[in-house]
Amino acid sequence: MQAIKKAKKIIGRDISTPLAKVLSGLIVSLETDEAFDIKQIFDLPNDDFELVLDILKEWKIDRFYMGKAKTFAAAYFAKNLNVS
Repeated sequence: MQAIKKAKKIIGRDISTPLAKVLSGLIVSLETDEAFDIKQIFDLPNDDFELVLDILKEWKIDRFYMGKAKTFAAAYFAKNLNVS
């Protein structure tokens, strides 16, 4: 979760920077399924581009584990219901 934490710091430091604007738009898009213009990522300097790629990787992994946790919670709840 290093890249996501780094993004939070960048956004919190100064939202008016081009990188903070791209990161804000990307994160909102990932969370809400709102459209995001991917060209914005390609216009970033290489280091910032790599940060965005790391964020995408972490986000995908986090979604996988979150989905797994929700499935476990549902299964656990269902198992503990005394349904005959």
